[in-house]
Amino acid sequence: MKSALFILPFALVPFFANDFWLVQIFGRALILGVIALSLTFLAAYLGVVSFAQATMAGVSGYTVAYFGPNSVDVGRELPFYVVLPLAIIMATLSGVIIGLIARRSQGIYAIMITLAVGVAFFYFTRQNYTYFNGWTGFSGIRAPEIAGTNLRDPLPFYLLIISVAMLCLMLVNGFIKSPLGLTIQAVRDAPKRVLAIGIPTTPVIVSAYAIAGFIAGSGGILNVWYQERISSFSVGLGPIVDILVIAVIGGLKHPIGAFIGALAFVLLDTFAVDFIDRERFNTLIGLVLLAIIMGAPDGLHGLAKSWLARFKKRVAENQV
Repeated sequence: MKSALFILPFALVPFFANDFWLVQIFGRALILGVIALSLTFLAAYLGVVSFAQATMAGVSGYTVAYFGPNSVDVGRELPFYVVLPLAIIMATLSGVIIGLIARRSQGIYAIMITLAVGVAFFYFTRQNYTYFNGWTGFSGIRAPEIAGTNLRDPLPFYLLIISVAMLCLMLVNGFIKSPLGLTIQAVRDAPKRVLAIGIPTTPVIVSAYAIAGFIAGSGGILNVWYQERISSFSVGLGPIVDILVIAVIGGLKHPIGAFIGALAFVLLDTFAVDFIDRERFNTLIGLVLLAIIMGAPDGLHGLAKSWLARFKKRVAENQV
């Protein structure tokens, strides 16, 4: 619950920010944070770093694009209350499939297998025109109007993003304390002991990937509404690496790290061009990532936590 409270200050943004900061900065950061949360969840509680989160998010995004309104005349339009559950189900199923593929992998092997899945999905979307419209992808994807509220407007869309981000954080916080969540952590720490007491590890691992797919799919729906388009470039190597960079910068050991890293990434991505050429942005991100890894292996969240602990210690010493 404490982690979910981290999102509450974002609810104050509409009182002082214009539409640009509301959607392009804080809204985009929260969307990327939700997708990165799915990676942080697997890394922190299953002990696996996955490169397939952009794929899971892309599956839900393509589902919304194909079964919702678009401007390329590909797919079939269904009501939004059918499309949204379908998109979440498809993303969750993609997590199940990836979990089955990577269930026996750890460390660098899990990274390589999930990366292979992500790259394969990228090339599949680029070459398939029946369901993914190939290289061009889908455009003209708009958020629906629900109960008289147009989600294309900045404020309703931003409030929706905040709600989804908070619900996903609450889901993670509640799930890790459940019997299945504790079993996932046991598989991370001592898989042989879990097997020894008669619990098969495969369903547990696949369940973790399914939850990650659910979270990434939620972010994928928001992302396709934010971008108003999706193509193979949306699930390519660039987005795959961006999600990893966001999670590492924020901190892989705590769910909040995903949102801290996303906010830092979006601020750099938006304003770095005022100081450096756009072509050198990847160099800047690489230097920031290197500095974080060397100076704060637990990311910005770990660094802030360490500073806060030192501050409390000094206050306690001064009181004595």
